[in-house]
Amino acid sequence: MANLKDIRTRIQSVGSTMQITNAMKMVSAAKLKKAQDAIEKMRPYAEKLTELLAGLSANLDAELGGDYAAQREVEKVLLVPITSNRGLCGALNTNIIKQTIRLVENDYQNKEVEILTIGKKAHDQLSKKYKVVANHSNIFDDLTYENVAQVAQKIMDEFVEKKYDKVVLIYNSFKNAATQIVKTEQFLPIKPEASGSNVVLDYLYEPSQAEIVLELIPKSLKTQFYKAIRDAWASEHGARMTSMHKATDNAKEMKADLTLQYNKARQAVITGEILEIVSGAEALKG
Repeated sequence: MANLKDIRTRIQSVGSTMQITNAMKMVSAAKLKKAQDAIEKMRPYAEKLTELLAGLSANLDAELGGDYAAQREVEKVLLVPITSNRGLCGALNTNIIKQTIRLVENDYQNKEVEILTIGKKAHDQLSKKYKVVANHSNIFDDLTYENVAQVAQKIMDEFVEKKYDKVVLIYNSFKNAATQIVKTEQFLPIKPEASGSNVVLDYLYEPSQAEIVLELIPKSLKTQFYKAIRDAWASEHGARMTSMHKATDNAKEMKADLTLQYNKARQAVITGEILEIVSGAEALKG
């Protein structure tokens, strides 16, 4: 059995760890509230806008609005995995990295694949084995629409210039603090509206369809990109809060077990000392 000093040191160490994990949980909980409100308010708008413009652009000729809707034979693919800059958030980042590797090695194994990472965790892991053309980890330092739009515009320009035939986003979609869903979402080209849909939308357009597409599709794509990063941002804080909550609970259990072990060891020492005193007294009487 470990001596009392060693057990006491371990109890102090676990107690310090528990304070750190509990503090991190509280910080993530505070940040999660803001991030969750932002994505829940933004998501319906972004998804509806994407849906409407996909249907609108599908009815136009390629030369009118098809720069971002042009369907080309897929030879060059850009993957954009979105992870966090920091760890301690469970399997959140690992799931994105695994999904990216699966796409590279299975879905696009015969294609020319390049990777643009957002988040240090994705860059650190993927750059060891695959071609990472850019890393925008600093985007989380000041997460605004304007900063995200600059990255999105660069990707859009490269697609129009035919540097890539397809662009895919891989990110965690926020459901709740305990659940994040890995999403693989086609960013470019814009997916045409499903032909099997029975819903016929008969809109009057002012100005013309072509003008609306040329003006709004770039904004819609930037909004879609911003939504994905916002989703990943909320997912990070939700996952970290949950992980730190579990870590705090585990530390409490470990501290309780060590305290019990300490008390048993202390009791054994006391019992041994009493036996020695009794034995000495009996010896003196003899």
